[in-house]
Amino acid sequence: QRQMCIRDSILVVLSDQQRWDTVECYGAPLVPGLTPNLDQMARSGARFQHAFTPQPLCAPARACLQTGRWATETGVVRNGIPLDPGEKTLARWLGEAGYDTGYIGKWHLGAPGSDTDKALQYAVPPPYQGGYQYWLSSNALEHTSHSYDGFVFDAAMRRVEFPPDRYRVDVLTDYALEYLRSRDLKRPFFLFVSYLEPHHQNDHKHFEGPRGSKERFKNYRVPIDLPDSPMPGDWRAEMPDYLGCCHSLDANLGRLRDEGKKMGVADNTLIVYTSDHGCHFRTHEGEYKRSCHDNSIRIPMIVSGPNFTGGKVVNELVSLIDLPPTILSAAGIPVPAVTGGHALQGLVARTARDWPQEVFVQISEAGVGRAIRTRKWTYAVESPKSGTADVKKGETGRAESGGSDVYVEKYLFDLEADPGQHENLVADPRYAAVRAELSALLKRRMVLAGEKEPEIRPQIS
Repeated sequence: QRQMCIRDSILVVLSDQQRWDTVECYGAPLVPGLTPNLDQMARSGARFQHAFTPQPLCAPARACLQTGRWATETGVVRNGIPLDPGEKTLARWLGEAGYDTGYIGKWHLGAPGSDTDKALQYAVPPPYQGGYQYWLSSNALEHTSHSYDGFVFDAAMRRVEFPPDRYRVDVLTDYALEYLRSRDLKRPFFLFVSYLEPHHQNDHKHFEGPRGSKERFKNYRVPIDLPDSPMPGDWRAEMPDYLGCCHSLDANLGRLRDEGKKMGVADNTLIVYTSDHGCHFRTHEGEYKRSCHDNSIRIPMIVSGPNFTGGKVVNELVSLIDLPPTILSAAGIPVPAVTGGHALQGLVARTARDWPQEVFVQISEAGVGRAIRTRKWTYAVESPKSGTADVKKGETGRAESGGSDVYVEKYLFDLEADPGQHENLVADPRYAAVRAELSALLKRRMVLAGEKEPEIRPQIS
């Protein structure tokens, strides 16, 4: 029997573009029985009922998660901007503390010039691999693979082909299991598994669940946010495959957890499951995220393992940016002051004091925006320069930038009266006092994130 490490190991499982309501235990099941493994993990661990991304876009959200710093602090304010090799990442913190560190799957924080379709098919150079010791990744997995074919690269930038006719989520899990089985358990491990699913397949312009998904998941409950939205979107055609992706993710989470039990490390392994952002199915813009709406920013977040036990449900609002201090705390590493979030252990133990009553969101590419989300309100502003020629353009063909000196109020939603966020109250004079209060709160959060306090102007109806 192998000697066990006395420190906790850590496994982070990240999906891409997964809505919170695809996980049944959140109480709004789209398909009964879709996520039995996540539901079981929540029953034994802790479910964060109101979890959000700090940036509803792949690369910026991932930079926040790797560093614990806001997108405007890392400079990764849109896709295609690399994470500076000098940034202190989770892998570097944990590696210095004696952890084996590994990364498998989609990275999306690669080298300069990596934002073109051709460049995305090449390997990430070692300086841009985030400090991970073990590496099996593509910068943008959707550009080097499809649902049943493709490749990734190892740390030496050598191409590793997928086995033929095997679903992509299964393949990445196979790689993760190989990593786990090869560990010397005298040292703790930190493994980050980053799936592409349920993100759509860019070149096919389609969500690709396992074969048979379209028929298997054709009968689903329609979420309240999708009908009657500003744009019709593609959810009617794409939801069954999207749900098939989510079901596969759940099954493969089960494989990873079962392996931990076989290895005898389940009791001293922290497991985090979450996503980088949600999906609005083209109902707000001509793409899938990049907005302040819950269907873009609200995500699943379930944690199990040491200090996350007992089937607890945490109702405070939490953010993806709270995970880095949580992971460092689990490893016994003092949380540096540069992190923008707070360790979640205190919420689970009910010892946290003065927890924020709102989450802060930075938005880019589909406009230069900022938002706060409280239990009752979503309040968002946008730069008046968004979409103009004097601001550099992102992949949507609209504006992207690190920030603005001036913003204009864009959205106000009363989440208690309008959970589907269909009635925009931002120009309603009855809510002037509410907007003033939320504007002041948003400015405070921007300053705390290192931004200059802006001018926020009312929307002219």
